[in-house]
Amino acid sequence: MTGPADTQSDLDLIVEAARQAGKIALGFFRQSPEVWWKNEGKSPVSAADFAANEKLASILRPARPNYGWLSEETDDDAERPSHATLFVVDPIDGTRGFIGGLDLWCVSVAVVTDGRPTSGVLYAPALDELFVATTDGPALKNGEVIAVSNRMEHDIHRFATGEDMLKGFDPDFRKTIERVKHIPSLAYRLAMVADGRLEGTIVKSNSHDWDLAAADLILERAGGALVDLAGNPLRYNRADVSHGELCGAPAAHLPAFLRQLSHRRDG
Repeated sequence: MTGPADTQSDLDLIVEAARQAGKIALGFFRQSPEVWWKNEGKSPVSAADFAANEKLASILRPARPNYGWLSEETDDDAERPSHATLFVVDPIDGTRGFIGGLDLWCVSVAVVTDGRPTSGVLYAPALDELFVATTDGPALKNGEVIAVSNRMEHDIHRFATGEDMLKGFDPDFRKTIERVKHIPSLAYRLAMVADGRLEGTIVKSNSHDWDLAAADLILERAGGALVDLAGNPLRYNRADVSHGELCGAPAAHLPAFLRQLSHRRDG
């Protein structure tokens, strides 16, 4: 099997695909698209998800026929983990918000090689925001370099998580947390950490590669990290593409946040 293309060439390709898929999804936005329920009625999927997924596949798969494919809206392939390089896509991350008319949703596309993202894009058409990164360049938002927050450890931290997730934190530490309202797209939430609007987020168990891969790279190149509660970076394109509880934050804040999460589990 031939090796991967260079990261910038991959990025150019996935940006164009994400823009086209986003344009299609935007045509369904606030137009009451047909909705179905999957995962035993727990997760919605709309006609817009399927249409955007079809556009992504029609552009990406012929352009890189040697790459594997993993999408939330496409049946998985048992041979997928055997591909060293693959596309990991979520045609609409934040479908519940999309259906509800909220503009915090995005198209997420990443190229993953040897278990880690090498090129990534998040496109939020309703906000006209484009986040991109490769392994050998900075994270950009609409062409401008972004970086994680530089607030100090004793400052107030804007944190995206459920109230229940903060229970068990040290009371003094909780006083430094300003919990922000729910953000329906996990990928966009991580982008908000990358561009400094948030100092951190806790991700509940059962997120998936397609929710995370592009945002993970963007956050990393902006000076942050997305890790499991042992502090380990994520590995993608495993047989099981789901993940346990995670934390995303500026690299400088992660040790303190992970100590609190450990304290909560041990308490």
